[in-house]
Amino acid sequence: MLVFVDEREIVTSGYTTSFGREGVSLTSFDPSEFEDWVSSAGDQDIDAVEAFLIGDCRDRNQFSKIIRQRSRAPVIAMNDVPSLERTLELFACGVDDVVRKPVHAREILARVDAIRRRVQVNIDYATVGEMHVYFDGRDPEIGGEPLILPRRERRMLEYLVQHRGKRVSKSQIFNAVYGIFDEDVEEAVVESHMSKLRKKLRARLGYDPIDSKRYLGYCLTC
Repeated sequence: MLVFVDEREIVTSGYTTSFGREGVSLTSFDPSEFEDWVSSAGDQDIDAVEAFLIGDCRDRNQFSKIIRQRSRAPVIAMNDVPSLERTLELFACGVDDVVRKPVHAREILARVDAIRRRVQVNIDYATVGEMHVYFDGRDPEIGGEPLILPRRERRMLEYLVQHRGKRVSKSQIFNAVYGIFDEDVEEAVVESHMSKLRKKLRARLGYDPIDSKRYLGYCLTC
């Protein structure tokens, strides 16, 4: 999920819709609530955030420092009007990128992936059995051939690979893929997407690499 900080509901609702069309969950915060949430949220909730987007709002120069105390996820500032001084000030405060609105959700996702590739040079992929799984937005490869997956199925596979050998609950996967505040989607949707992912992996690998135990969750076994 992505986290967006902006005090204007019309802006946050618009971007929530735009990212939803791309299959990405976006959770918005008013600036007055954001610092308290970052400080008090559990590690699993913070780890579920793929990137932080900071809109034009009060006190935003301090947000990067607050975020870095808990997370290494990309921080992207979004400006309403062009201003060299403001852009340089934001970079000096520690943001990873600055974009000017309006900006398409796909461009932001591409920038997030690019930042992740730069900061995770040594861990941008993992080889698990016959699978080559990337963490920078690319589809996984099996036997050298790409396995085209919808974003949510790909994110689930990435999450399992990042926690391979450990059993993760349905709630943990849901939080990572849909966001911890998405009340419009039931956790049961994880089972549906996981079933489709396992079927595709089984078809390409000849076996199911994901072990499932009721009430306990899922584990990548290969």
